Amino acid sequence: MAKAKEKAPDAEADAAAEGGEAPPKKKRSLVKMGLFFGLPVLLALGAAAYFFLLSGGEEVAEGEDGAAHAEAAPPPVFVDLPDMLVNLTAAGGERAVLKLVVALEVADAEAAAKIDPVMPRVIDNFQVFLRELRVEDLSGSAGMFRLKEELVRRVNLAVAPAHVEDVLFKEMLIQ
Repeated sequence: MAKAKEKAPDAEADAAAEGGEAPPKKKRSLVKMGLFFGLPVLLALGAAAYFFLLSGGEEVAEGEDGAAHAEAAPPPVFVDLPDMLVNLTAAGGERAVLKLVVALEVADAEAAAKIDPVMPRVIDNFQVFLRELRVEDLSGSAGMFRLKEELVRRVNLAVAPAHVEDVLFKEMLIQ
């Protein structure tokens, strides 16, 4: 019986030599090949992205003692706008009043100096926009987000080529 098992592979080889069909060889599937070659590449890219995000993408410099430390970014500068008080249209044609106190966040004092001469234009753009709002436009966090995004867009148009990073709400009251 052991000889029969030994002859089985030879019988297949003889059958293939006589023109018979040999059993098909196992082929690696495309998925297995992709995993074999693609997975290490994806892991390496993921590790690089994780390291970059973990370090915050900051450049590392060496101090006098040879120790590495991250360069500190200069703190932002804030430009306060005067309080704004505008009428809003409420449901049923009633009137409501919006009191808004905001600050502009800019990268540095140089950018803040460029904004001061055009401050009347910034206030005018804000006033015109705010007067067109309805109370419903400001409801919920989505309304606040849309208001912030629109104010950032409008202030950047007014102060170009200077750039405002963000509009920060210091106070917002609707009565």
